[in-house]
Amino acid sequence: MCCLANLFPHFAHTILKKDLQFSRLALTGCLFVAGLLFSPEDASAQTTEELEQQIQQMKQLYEQQISALEGRIASLEQANRAAAHAARESTVSVTDLEAEVAKEVSAQEKPKLSRGEQTEIEQTDLANTPTYDEVQDSLQVVKRLQQQVKQFEFHGYMRSGAGLNGNGGQMVAFQAPGADAKYRLGNEIDTYGEMIFVNNWINPNRESDKAWMKTEVLVQANTTQSSNFASTDQFRFREAFIEVGNVLASNPSADFWAGQRYYRRLNIDINDFYYLDMSGYGGGLENLNVGIGQVAVSYLGGAKEDLVTNNGTYAKSNIDARLYGVKALAGDLGFWFDYAFSKGGTLADGQTVPSSAGWAIGIGHTRKEWLGGYNSLSLQYGVGNAANFSTGIDEPTVYLANAHTFRFTDSAVIQPNDKFAIQPVVIYQLQTDGNPANGTNKWLSFGGRPVFFFNHHVFAGFRARFDHTSSATGLYKGRLEKFTIAPQIGAGRKSFSPPGATRLRNLCRLVRGTERVRRGPPPI
Repeated sequence: MCCLANLFPHFAHTILKKDLQFSRLALTGCLFVAGLLFSPEDASAQTTEELEQQIQQMKQLYEQQISALEGRIASLEQANRAAAHAARESTVSVTDLEAEVAKEVSAQEKPKLSRGEQTEIEQTDLANTPTYDEVQDSLQVVKRLQQQVKQFEFHGYMRSGAGLNGNGGQMVAFQAPGADAKYRLGNEIDTYGEMIFVNNWINPNRESDKAWMKTEVLVQANTTQSSNFASTDQFRFREAFIEVGNVLASNPSADFWAGQRYYRRLNIDINDFYYLDMSGYGGGLENLNVGIGQVAVSYLGGAKEDLVTNNGTYAKSNIDARLYGVKALAGDLGFWFDYAFSKGGTLADGQTVPSSAGWAIGIGHTRKEWLGGYNSLSLQYGVGNAANFSTGIDEPTVYLANAHTFRFTDSAVIQPNDKFAIQPVVIYQLQTDGNPANGTNKWLSFGGRPVFFFNHHVFAGFRARFDHTSSATGLYKGRLEKFTIAPQIGAGRKSFSPPGATRLRNLCRLVRGTERVRRGPPPI
């Protein structure tokens, strides 16, 4: 029936089309016959106007018949399309039939359960469905686990390497006499590590409306690489302090600390030179917002354990004050002041250890975004027992009050693209221990570490350095030049890439060094 319904509109449509063609042929024949019947002989009996009128009437009749037939054809074509659409809708695909049959077969094969069995299954499913309270308890457990993960942090640093000197003995480091630092690449002769453990006791997420508290412990270890287990291996605590923040409603950025710590150290990475290192024991206030910047004030101290007077172990106290984060000159300005004091006494053998004091100031400028990296410049000047720019204790002589140090540093990281980076550095220092007979010691150092990145993991580093030192007493005077080549394996195309980039380099390196010192002892 479906097929017949589809065929009928098509059949009728075909007949009407043929009928339309026949009508057109018939009309054409009629006009031809009319032309024959009205021959010239009869023209006299009938006027020309009457003949034209008859022909016009026949033409109008023809057009009416043609218009009616075309309308009928259009109606049948529309009916034909509707019938075809209905046929498609009523058609069932083989895939649908197979799915329906499979469903019926599955229903027939499924074992029929009694009402009691069905009720038992439903009760079991209901009992296994967690209640609202159980869901809430689970969410609390997950939240506590997430909190614990954020509470504890582990950080660290390590380096290790092996090498030989030119004579086949154990590797030695190149450092110019009178220089306070050596360049690191291919020039570190120990295995060294720092393990940092942090526990966030309160507010580990640092939510802005809550106080936070953390403790930090740093364990340092190093070996001389004499053997895998040696009595010279050393372990020590370098940090053990507590820090609390966001306790002042009027100044939420401020935080307080107490204990032993690396305190706001400033360094140059490529030669591991800490030009300001006030690490020690004490406590203080940091990050106090004063509008133009932030302020930190702390007490830091230490002692010289091998020097004991009638007043106890010889100690040095420092009051460290800083203003930093001051916006100026396309970067940040920082200012530093330190006052140091040590009380002398009498040794067991009757010798007198003089008391000493001193002060130091410094100014620094940092551009954090500069040529793909940064630039940091500093000027420092210190007097007395503060002239070493640290909490370290110099030998307390009668001349210490006249000691002076001037220091200039400029270091940068330049990385114009992901294929090349360089770290240049310049250091200039004038230093006297206060004794007029010893004069002033000078140290000039400059160097650079270019790196070429071949891909994200393979790159080559080079390091060229020049140190010139001179002693007013003639103990040493000369220069040290060193060039290092180091194929490296790392992670990323950055001068300071994630861990691995600065660690794995010691596994594959080629080092070439030259040393030229005119007088004095060999480099240490």
